[in-house]
Amino acid sequence: MYTLYIGNKNYSSWSLRPWVLMRTLGIPFEERLLRFEGPAGHAKFRAVSPTGMVPCLHDGATVVWDTLAITEYLAERHPGVWPKDPAARAWARCAAAEMHGGFATMRNICTHNIGVRVRLRDRAPLAPDLARLTELWSEGLTRFGGPFLAGADFTAVDAFYAPVANRLQTYGLTLGPTADAYATRLRDLPAMRDWTKAALAENFRETGHEAELLAAGTLLEDLRVPETQNG
Repeated sequence: MYTLYIGNKNYSSWSLRPWVLMRTLGIPFEERLLRFEGPAGHAKFRAVSPTGMVPCLHDGATVVWDTLAITEYLAERHPGVWPKDPAARAWARCAAAEMHGGFATMRNICTHNIGVRVRLRDRAPLAPDLARLTELWSEGLTRFGGPFLAGADFTAVDAFYAPVANRLQTYGLTLGPTADAYATRLRDLPAMRDWTKAALAENFRETGHEAELLAAGTLLEDLRVPETQNG
């Protein structure tokens, strides 16, 4: 059975992608969560991942790191990771790669933190990324008929954008009726609900992620369980 190493569910957008993909497609795996602890915790990540970063997938003696590589590794072994239709599959791969390497402004300003609601101090720098998201999501949903980005079934491209659906909710961002409905649809997936429930139950915090959040805006609401000293 696969072993998937992930970080804190509240923070780790990269970990969410293969996790929600595997859960939604019914690909069995064992989850191993390693808490983010700043530079001091790097050694424990290096013990399971060559880059010291998560997610990282272990399949026996084979170690696969990086979200995109994990996705392609799974696609070679399991149906449904990418769409069957060649045109939809090509589009989905392009859109996933765009998410993998792009949207830097949104990543930098809107750190992934599921359990809070935040009012941003300045939304203006996000305008190009939000416009592109609206365009991209609307294109996929219209061209391939929905309800997912590349057609009737949830595939890897949807998993890649799942963290964005969380970011939109955390920071109160909207894209338009079609795109907003898609974001809600992602958040309502059973696997996404399970991930969110676990994220809200985490009783530990990582100072770096929390500082990034407060640098971006004002905390309006914290839905997480209280932090505990030895959580």
